[in-house]
Amino acid sequence: MFVGRRVLGIDPGLTRCGYAVIEAQSSPKAVSLGVLRTDPHEALPERLRRLHDDLLALLHEFRPHAVAIEQVFFQNNTRTAMGVAQVSGLALAEAQRFGCDVVQFTPTQVKDSVAGWGGADKAQVQTMVQKRLGLNSPPRPADAADAAALALCYLAVAPTRERVRAALGVQP
Repeated sequence: MFVGRRVLGIDPGLTRCGYAVIEAQSSPKAVSLGVLRTDPHEALPERLRRLHDDLLALLHEFRPHAVAIEQVFFQNNTRTAMGVAQVSGLALAEAQRFGCDVVQFTPTQVKDSVAGWGGADKAQVQTMVQKRLGLNSPPRPADAADAAALALCYLAVAPTRERVRAALGVQP
């Protein structure tokens, strides 16, 4: 049912925004992994414009069916949280406008789905992403691995989401 569908995972960040495009096959396949970067010395509007343009380019190039974005949750650093929230908002809005199924996941949901434990550390997530995607080495940087984990989390819950939608008569 999902074979051939592409999911774009986005780990939002103002300086480093991880992305991963995963294609659903019998075993998920990494199509593209990377990080969008902005210069911390540039003005905020310019950084957001650059990220907006880069996110749009990813949507146009890879034509994903769905976009999985990490839900913003910070306990300490308000300044970092604001930048991440702004980038997350850009991604949410553009993915929706593009017609994608847009889902947010908490870090705990992603870790539980990919590594089997919501308290997994970054290295464990990277290792499980490597194994699940059949990569020769763990994806680096960690932002790209986190984005791949988001896409894998989406693929894990997508069948249930579709069954619930069908039962409720809701269009995707």
